[in-house]
Amino acid sequence: MLALERIKLWPLFRLLLVGVGLLLVLLLALIGGLSVTRGTPVQAVLTLAGDDLPAVRDSVFARTIGVYTGATLQPGNRVEIMLNGDGTYPQLWRDLRSARHSLTVQFYYSQPGAVADTLALILAERRRAGVDVLVLLDAFGSGPLKGDWVQRLRAQDVQVSWLRPLKWYTLHKTDQRSHVRAIVVDGRVGWTGGFGVADYWLGGGRRTDEWRETNVRFEGPAVSQLQAAFATGWAEATGRLLTGDTFFPATAFDSLGTTLAALMHTVPTIGSTAAERFMALTIAGARQTLFISNSYFVPDDDFRGLLTRASRRGVDVRVMVPGDASDIKSTLWAGRARYDELLRGGVRIYEYQPTNMHAKTMVVDGVWTAIGSMNFDNRSLAFNDEAALVALDTTLGARMDSLFLDDLRHAREVTLAAHSRRPWTHRVREWGASLLSRVL
Repeated sequence: MLALERIKLWPLFRLLLVGVGLLLVLLLALIGGLSVTRGTPVQAVLTLAGDDLPAVRDSVFARTIGVYTGATLQPGNRVEIMLNGDGTYPQLWRDLRSARHSLTVQFYYSQPGAVADTLALILAERRRAGVDVLVLLDAFGSGPLKGDWVQRLRAQDVQVSWLRPLKWYTLHKTDQRSHVRAIVVDGRVGWTGGFGVADYWLGGGRRTDEWRETNVRFEGPAVSQLQAAFATGWAEATGRLLTGDTFFPATAFDSLGTTLAALMHTVPTIGSTAAERFMALTIAGARQTLFISNSYFVPDDDFRGLLTRASRRGVDVRVMVPGDASDIKSTLWAGRARYDELLRGGVRIYEYQPTNMHAKTMVVDGVWTAIGSMNFDNRSLAFNDEAALVALDTTLGARMDSLFLDDLRHAREVTLAAHSRRPWTHRVREWGASLLSRVL
């Protein structure tokens, strides 16, 4: 009798197991979906005491940025803006060839071509000269270099490591890429920006297939901060944490210039990120001008509110983005879906016409500057590792203002009237792209 009852209960037990299994799968899918679509939680910047928000020129602003992002500004840096391929690669190649002790190189995006070939030749030659050469590549963005390029470098004893390769046991890291560009020569000279290892970064940024880019070369205390950013990624990829005079020489902290600067390295985390806090504080700190150049400009509801509130308190807010030459159309369309609200709020938007605008820069009140890899989208603010050189300096700020205004001569301003007349087909694709804005 008991055996018969067990036989009758077994199908119900199996059905229960299947149900529990399906519930578990749905729960994990929900957790995963929420993880890869999370946004940024900061909605406003305020002082509970009712004080004025710190302006970028206030001494408290630099301290606030330091405690909220880890980017402690230090004096004694020498900073040079390096524009486009013509202004970047010739000097970069000279710096790499000057290395006597160490070269650390990190890129997000890479593909075969003339830039990759030149880089490989220089790195191999420096390794033969006895220089320690370490190369760290994001496994997603630099995947096209897998194969002969990496093998040739490894054959020359260059250390090449891949960051976050896709494996079945690393699926939880798939959406968290290292977008960092970090090059350090002998621990003394640093480079970062938006450039990569691809031939469309060559040229002057005014012709088709010659991307418009802004990078930065610097010397002084901020270089060690960039080296630490590289070392953090290297430790993750290899299990080995770099230290010592070869990579962090005492001379790197010598005063070589007059610029107060820091290297900001941001990484994803649960809740508010350093990248989000930096962006919110910077917008809130603007009093006169806020000029943004960004290749992937898809601000969420809260950041649109911050930008329009800045405009309404009298700040001249202008945004430079790529036009139809953008390399990622879905991001372009999602960004355009937000134009209406921004334009009505007084933000002026310009689309760069000659080629893809790939720069990621901000300059506020002619004194506060950021140049790096961070885009104004959810991916950079919530998911990616990013790096940017931030500086308080009137000379650098004036130069950045001048560059932005010069780019305006090659851009088309988007007016509310013209944007309102766009075809319904454009509205549909913008709406569709906007639905994916959390993961673009």
